[in-house]
Amino acid sequence: MCNIHLFNMKIKNKILAFGLVLISISANSQNKTFQKDEFKQWAQTPPMGWNSWDCYGPTVEEHEVKANADYMAKNLKKFGWEYVVVDIRWFVENDKAGGYNQTDPRYVIDQYGRYLPAVNRFPSAKDGQGFKPLADYIHKKDLKFGIHIMRGIPKKAVEDKLPIKAANGVTADQIYTTALQCEWLKDNYTIVADKPGAQEYYNSIFELYAQWGVDFIKIDDLSRPYHEGEINLIRNAIDKCGRKIVLSTSPGETPIEAAPHVTTHANMWRMVDDVWDTWPHITHLMDVAQKWYPYIAPGTWPDCDMIPLGRISVRGERGEDRMTRLTKDEQYTLITFFNIFKSPLFFGGDLPSNDAFTLSLLTNKNVVKMHNESTAVKQLFQKDGQIAVTSRNAKDGSIYLALFNISDTASQNVSVNLSDLGISGEADVLNIWTNEKSKTTSTTIAADLKPHSSVLYQIKSKK
Repeated sequence: MCNIHLFNMKIKNKILAFGLVLISISANSQNKTFQKDEFKQWAQTPPMGWNSWDCYGPTVEEHEVKANADYMAKNLKKFGWEYVVVDIRWFVENDKAGGYNQTDPRYVIDQYGRYLPAVNRFPSAKDGQGFKPLADYIHKKDLKFGIHIMRGIPKKAVEDKLPIKAANGVTADQIYTTALQCEWLKDNYTIVADKPGAQEYYNSIFELYAQWGVDFIKIDDLSRPYHEGEINLIRNAIDKCGRKIVLSTSPGETPIEAAPHVTTHANMWRMVDDVWDTWPHITHLMDVAQKWYPYIAPGTWPDCDMIPLGRISVRGERGEDRMTRLTKDEQYTLITFFNIFKSPLFFGGDLPSNDAFTLSLLTNKNVVKMHNESTAVKQLFQKDGQIAVTSRNAKDGSIYLALFNISDTASQNVSVNLSDLGISGEADVLNIWTNEKSKTTSTTIAADLKPHSSVLYQIKSKK
């Protein structure tokens, strides 16, 4: 009996020692500080996922997030779609579509001035668990979890003079200013970046988000105007939190003058304001995008905004519950441009409501391959209602070419010289969307395109 007792004690001691090692490893990972530019490794290809804004505005609920995650895991994960993002005002109990700046918002906030999920909308957040149970649900499906916040510090935290965690007695009312407050949503005040406690506040919220298991954060009202000081605080806080969190700055228009800073501090940044399901939104995006081609690079991506396809505005901000108003030609044009431009792809519609056509736009293997693997993206021209964009795949020698007719009334023949693509002699041509194959028979490649339509080719030289 004595030998058995000693044996059991040894086993228990080994288990205890192993548990302490695991705790130590976990603690060290939380305390890890990432090095400058290491964050670019977290998004070597443009992030792909779903965002709740276009379909649910500020009102999304936990069961809807889970339904979209379930759909993604079943139908889209194998094509690279992986982020599930809860958009704006998840911390307001009584929000409604179009209800910004209501006179009686019921905020949920902790003792350190940090927003918490509204339990009436996210039941698993009860007992102070925050978003961790929902993040765990999504992670178990081999997906990643994201949230949206506004820059700055909550007005309620300022009014109540709540303490900033680990800031040596600094309170929220000591680090804010009313200057440059967001014009369209008044929940927060601007943080004065050089005030004692400013960095500590951002550190505290990202410490919380890391504990929840957040993999992606979209931060609003950073880009127009460009808030360099707060972006520095945010980047520092992410790098100190011990978790790889992709940073998306929003909304546009991000000034091109800020390109040297944003490319070294964010994984993606918006080029324009919200893109909705109207043709002028698409053409405006294509116009603004012209200046951002040189900044498309692994880890840092100019962002075209969410994809307003499928069923949108279920409880959204722009119009009634509907399937996208874009025609099929316009949908092909939008998704082709987003992909060849290598924009991050965040679908805005309610995924479980997808029809077969919408699903086909998200699951074309050759389009996904182009989006992930292509390099040297450049616009050949944008003139007279015609656009040509090209890129190449160094892995298999493919050259990609997207041609667009963005005119409103006339069909056009849009053509490109093969020499401008670095091709001489015969080449095989694949129409990626229709899977039709052909061969080049002249020195140009061309397509007759109806107004608002496009074509996407994969070209392989015979040489």
